[in-house]
Amino acid sequence: MTKMNLKEADRSDTLTYNSNRSDLIIPEYGRGIHTMIAHMMNLADKEERSKCAAAIVSVMGSVVPPEGSEEEGKNKLWNQLQSMTGYALDVETPFDLLDPKVRDEAPSRLNYPTETSRAGHFGRTLEAMIEMAKKLEDGEEKSILIVKLANAMKIHFLTWNRKTVERSFISDQLKEKSGGALLLPDDAVLESSAEILRSIRKTSDALDRTRPNKKSSNQKKPSANRNSGGNRTNSKNYRRR
Repeated sequence: MTKMNLKEADRSDTLTYNSNRSDLIIPEYGRGIHTMIAHMMNLADKEERSKCAAAIVSVMGSVVPPEGSEEEGKNKLWNQLQSMTGYALDVETPFDLLDPKVRDEAPSRLNYPTETSRAGHFGRTLEAMIEMAKKLEDGEEKSILIVKLANAMKIHFLTWNRKTVERSFISDQLKEKSGGALLLPDDAVLESSAEILRSIRKTSDALDRTRPNKKSSNQKKPSANRNSGGNRTNSKNYRRR
């Protein structure tokens, strides 16, 4: 073979574009790992294939480190190896690999909450606290908890509405949400609306102070020599005199 023919042969081997190659099943691992997998699949001995598969999984973990615990990460790598072989992997694996039929199944529907709340500003947590208070026996502890719940409902209401709220409204809401099991005593003293609004205002002002003010940082400070031109004019007039 002449030198010209040798150069042409080398050039034909290097000019191989990805468009002429097979598609990568998981592109993150690159064509090198896919080539290693193709070599493993061509091995006739199962023991040799198993050793080669374990080595490929080790390389895959160094290229794209899996998330989660060590066991979960290795299980994920073996499942990805099985996916890149077209689910034709026939080796000894330390995990039960994912069945392709199970993988293609549609996930079950999520059970979204269908309950509607007439007073959503109170939140689900407060409703859970009311359910817990209903289970308590009548006594001092339950009476204190009822007043605490009423104050919490008042704070939640003023946080989102920012208006004054009457005591009778909080009492009726507590009675309605508890199904009549929790009744606010007539002599119970709730926190004043003014104190609650003042506390809410202080919290919002503190949050505003911690946020960076981009406008003030971008504004340039006025130069100290802005009026220097006028001073020079006055000095010139003074010299002329």
